[in-house]
Amino acid sequence: MHREKRSREFYILAIFFAVFVLFLYGPLSAILILSFQGPNGGLTFPLNGVSLRWFANLFETQAVGDFGGSFRRSAMLGIMVMIVTVLVSLLAGLAFRRRFIGATALFYLAVASLVVPSIIISLGIGVVFQQIGLQPSWYSSAFGAHLTWTLPFGVLIMFAVFNRFSPAYEEAARDLGASSWQTFAHVVLPMIAPSLIGVGLFGFTLSYDEFARTLMTAGSFNTLPLEIYGMTTNVTTPVLYALGTVTTVFSFLVIAGTLGLIVHLNRRRLRS
Repeated sequence: MHREKRSREFYILAIFFAVFVLFLYGPLSAILILSFQGPNGGLTFPLNGVSLRWFANLFETQAVGDFGGSFRRSAMLGIMVMIVTVLVSLLAGLAFRRRFIGATALFYLAVASLVVPSIIISLGIGVVFQQIGLQPSWYSSAFGAHLTWTLPFGVLIMFAVFNRFSPAYEEAARDLGASSWQTFAHVVLPMIAPSLIGVGLFGFTLSYDEFARTLMTAGSFNTLPLEIYGMTTNVTTPVLYALGTVTTVFSFLVIAGTLGLIVHLNRRRLRS
């Protein structure tokens, strides 16, 4: 069978994509390899033996760094941000389906934080908390700072979802005698569930990896990004690479699990 000849633009884009992938995953592969250094290995190549010594060291008492505590704080903060982002984005998407006074101004106000430098928001929230006599903490001031980053993305996603959502499904449900709540619970919610899961994943990952908006708002206890940053100036063993490998694998597992759940919901909806 005769194949159509590829254009020159195709090969240019293919080369660009290959360079992009290499730039993205090249450093990660270096961290992954160096995390398996032998007991006497250092922070640079070549490998001085191969072992799991530095992964085991993560679960031991550290002279510098609190791996377990910072990971738990980041995971809990990410879950809190994820839940609030999903709920507020859903409610905002439903509210903006109906025009109301001030809708345009409220929309631009909601996305305004995306154009403000993250460090300025972090500094401002930290200063306000100190001025009103409250101690900045990861579960209060950092939580609010992260929401200024995740909510605009969640709202924008739900706007796009509801702009493509046909009201004919709701009208058909109401014609069959369904109440407003039944229409939402049995028609609207199942159809937008994959998008809500995507918003949740977006909220969790943005919060879990956020550094700048946490810098001035986390208080006395670091989240994982702050802990890793602090370790770069104190830790001189490959345990830092082992921590990077573990957190990267955790992120990929979260993404893979979420995508699997979305695929399952889509197949279930098609079968029904």
